[in-house]
Amino acid sequence: MEKTWAISGVDLHLDLPRAVAGAEAGTGMGTGTGAGERGVRASLTDALREAVRSGRLAPGTRLPSSRSLAADLGLARNTVADAYGELVAEGWLTARQGSGTRVAARTAPPRPAPAHRRATPPRTPPPPVHDLRPGPCDVSSFPRAAWLSAARRAMAAVPHEAFGYSDGRGRPELREALAGYLARARGVRTTPERIVLCAGFSQGLALLGRVLRQRGVKSMGVESYGLWIHHDIIERAGIRTAPLTVDGHGARVAELDDEARRNVRSVLLTPAHQFPTGVPLHPDRRAAVADWASRTGGLIVEDDYDGEFRYDRQPVGALQGLAPEHVVYCGTASKSLAPGLRLAWLVLPEHLVADVVDLRRTGEWGMGVLDQLTLAEFINSGGYDRHIRAMRLHYRRRRDDLVSALARHAPHIRVTGIAAGLHAVLELPLGTEHATVQAAAWRGLAVQGLSAFRHAAVDESAPSPVPDGRDGLIVAYGTPAKHAFAGALETLIDVLPAL
Repeated sequence: MEKTWAISGVDLHLDLPRAVAGAEAGTGMGTGTGAGERGVRASLTDALREAVRSGRLAPGTRLPSSRSLAADLGLARNTVADAYGELVAEGWLTARQGSGTRVAARTAPPRPAPAHRRATPPRTPPPPVHDLRPGPCDVSSFPRAAWLSAARRAMAAVPHEAFGYSDGRGRPELREALAGYLARARGVRTTPERIVLCAGFSQGLALLGRVLRQRGVKSMGVESYGLWIHHDIIERAGIRTAPLTVDGHGARVAELDDEARRNVRSVLLTPAHQFPTGVPLHPDRRAAVADWASRTGGLIVEDDYDGEFRYDRQPVGALQGLAPEHVVYCGTASKSLAPGLRLAWLVLPEHLVADVVDLRRTGEWGMGVLDQLTLAEFINSGGYDRHIRAMRLHYRRRRDDLVSALARHAPHIRVTGIAAGLHAVLELPLGTEHATVQAAAWRGLAVQGLSAFRHAAVDESAPSPVPDGRDGLIVAYGTPAKHAFAGALETLIDVLPAL
């Protein structure tokens, strides 16, 4: 079989017998009325019919004109026109003046009903109607108009070389904009040369894991409650994760000096807003972990995933400011703008820059430049700050709606972790977490319990990070779209356990 393609109009891949492809070459655009022409037409008709039947040509697909397809396949135009006509007559194709030849719509045959139909209840919950699981922000609030304006300005000013290969750090325009913004808004001490851009926090963590493993790191401390995917990324880099107990003051960083963790020389923390409990790392513990890193030559990986969203007028700056040469600051646009942008950044100690940049240059860690340039312009124009302030007010109102609804309808449910971020922890009566999650699922509400974020190595009998060892529910009030939040909140109130 010889594969041939039509390159005029739309691309069309057809499998024609070797003897057919180009069989009419030299015949020009003649009529081709002999037996050979009939064989060619039949082969072409069969190939087109099979492409439609198999689904390779979906209903509504526009085909090349008979003139274009004939020229590309080296056939007579009438051969193609006749093949089209035959398939139109059979109902495989449609032809209308002005809209060309298209694949006809086809109705799938109905499935036969089972011989013995029984009304049985479904065995699995229905697909969720409402989603309060932590993860994305309210993507319906993405600033489309402002982002588009920033993109246009960025494209008008960008030099041609921006569309070439990166130096491994990412676009200098964004790195320079971030250096100023992070110093001003988060208290980060850095220069553009120490910032490396990444396609999301997960990629940044994978980069760090690979570099640290190459340097001989075998174990990394992590919080006993966190995202399993981050633990998985670290472990896939060949580094074991060692959980640190989380309580009402954040991670117990003093455990880094325990005899059992004497080989731990790096730690991943969420100090501004522990995920998922929502508490900030106590000031004494911030100082203690910075001292541990300086004293032992250790490295702190700071995940500042939602540091911009603080509601209690007591800003918690970046831990990186205490020990810039011992902290990798990780920031992202996933919560402030949208996870689909795949924009994140690492602020690195000087001694790590070269290794991370060299690894990123290997080709598997690339990212596009257009969104980098747009975010740089968005920050420099003040659009990013305006958006953050607007979303901070938006999420605070949602948080207040959640707290008010609980106070009215479920006053026995205590809510914590609400001074910042996009989610809250609802403390449930002991033993009710699993049943509440299941009840919510049957009502079309997706929500997760606190236990879903417990490190795999933590015994279920270990102390809970909520008071009195009670169960917890993580409620991401920042996730639903504007129109969906009220319904999600109403359903949540309905499924909470009674006193």
